[in-house]
Amino acid sequence: MAEQSHPHAPRYAHEAVEARHDEPLQAGFFRLERRHYRHRRFDGSWSERVVREVHVRHDAVGVLLYDPGRDNVVLVEQIRAGALDDPCSPWKLEPVAGLVDPGETTAEVARREAQEEAGCEIDELIELHTYYPSPGACTERVTLYCGLIDSQGLGGVHGLAEEHEDILVHVMAFAEAWALLERGTIDNAMALIGMHWLVRERPSLRARR
Repeated sequence: MAEQSHPHAPRYAHEAVEARHDEPLQAGFFRLERRHYRHRRFDGSWSERVVREVHVRHDAVGVLLYDPGRDNVVLVEQIRAGALDDPCSPWKLEPVAGLVDPGETTAEVARREAQEEAGCEIDELIELHTYYPSPGACTERVTLYCGLIDSQGLGGVHGLAEEHEDILVHVMAFAEAWALLERGTIDNAMALIGMHWLVRERPSLRARR
């Protein structure tokens, strides 16, 4: 058992997992594995063998672009394969985002993706959170930033042709973006987390300009 400094921190760490075997099932743009393991139970005993399928992904970075001088939010719109069955639309409004390549820092990814997806230079990066979007089924960890920018002149269609990207840039007032969130039009985790952070921090960000 790992020693924990806070009474509500996780009770166990890696040593409380044993007999782990990862069985590859599929390898493509992402990987799928079947994982076999036992783990320590909260009563101190060991579990029976657990078998779970896990989606193995690169870690990712998201950047909510915000212009504090104009009080504008910049989001990008693109079709999403995981939302093809969405009852409204498979095109989603999101922060710019991308996967972390080997040797890259998350800050480097944030600046690269802002340029590739929105044609935007970031003046200042503020790290918000690192989180697992779906730890029961996916290995991906997301690092989320707010990028302070000048939104003048932004817009149009961007993306890398070799990655089949077709990305439309939206520049909108914060109030408009918040209204879209409240109506459920903005419905992805990166945007929701970023916007709820921004609604709290927006006055102080604007006061700095």
